[in-house]
Amino acid sequence: MIFKRKSAQTTESLNGENGISNHETLGLSQGQIVFRRFIRHRGAMIAIFFLTAIILFVFSSLDIHLLGMTYHGWWKYSIEDMPELAFANCPGGSIGCPTLNLRPSFLGGAGLRFGEHPFGQDDIGHDYFALVMRGAQRSLLVTVVIGLIAGVIGTVVGAISGFYRGWIDAVLMRFTDFIITIPTIIIGSVIGYHFGNLGVLFLAFYLGLFAWTGLSRLVRGEFLTLREREFVDAARVAGAGNRRIIFKHILPNAVGVIIVSVTLLMSGAILLETALSYLGFGVVSPDVSLGLLISKYQDAFQTRPWLFWYPGFFIISIALSINFIGDGLRDAFDPRQRRKITRKDRQQARVMKRQAAKNV
Repeated sequence: MIFKRKSAQTTESLNGENGISNHETLGLSQGQIVFRRFIRHRGAMIAIFFLTAIILFVFSSLDIHLLGMTYHGWWKYSIEDMPELAFANCPGGSIGCPTLNLRPSFLGGAGLRFGEHPFGQDDIGHDYFALVMRGAQRSLLVTVVIGLIAGVIGTVVGAISGFYRGWIDAVLMRFTDFIITIPTIIIGSVIGYHFGNLGVLFLAFYLGLFAWTGLSRLVRGEFLTLREREFVDAARVAGAGNRRIIFKHILPNAVGVIIVSVTLLMSGAILLETALSYLGFGVVSPDVSLGLLISKYQDAFQTRPWLFWYPGFFIISIALSINFIGDGLRDAFDPRQRRKITRKDRQQARVMKRQAAKNV
């Protein structure tokens, strides 16, 4: 009788979405469950592939000088080269039109070709493809540096504030509130005005010092909840100190919120850098960024729109890719998130139901 009751419970647990989901994650660690959920998020997987392709394409195209060594890119022009301006086949008598063509001949186009200057040329003959590649490199670098610095500062401030509470929480949160009340674009403009001429790394570093406020509040809320859980009390009874409780027990359980927030922060970082460079407070010449390219050639929008197409394409692509990855991570770390049950899953559940009924 007891065996039949247990079999009936097993059969019932295999029915429905909860049963399928529980059976699928049976015997897996939390990290394995999160990884499975993440790789099944189609938008995130496509975004990772697209972003990886952009990074490899951008950083392999031009020469890179790192640690006294030079890594040569596959593109023949640099941002300093000034080939002769092209006038042939340019519409409306414009100059430096793109040679890139993606329309095959059987569809009435000129055939697939990259050409001498695929993105065209600027006013004095610089290869625009090289300029866009260098601008994308700088924008990606700003995104990563801001994400790392703001992620570390926001996590530390939020963790200390949420764990210790009291006057420490009051001081840190009032300081955070003060920074939040100042518009981000104003802080960025002041930083860009004073440090934009020092290079892209210095600009990203100083922007990261003020981009952590939203993350710190999220981490604080997570720590306020987790510090009251039973596993924290058990760790205290076992003699663990505050440092061990923070880094070994609470922080691993809050890593989902941190990772998701940092990815969304990085997508906003590239838009912030673009806006500052467009306003003239970001990266300045002779350095290049995507926002600076759009700002520099804004007067040529009607006559040579390709000077906006390509920087805008990379800005939108990078920001959307990071956003989709962040959405995938959020869904993977959220225990309340349920994936869509497919027909194959339902068929498998019926087979297991019949097998369980035979054992009754």
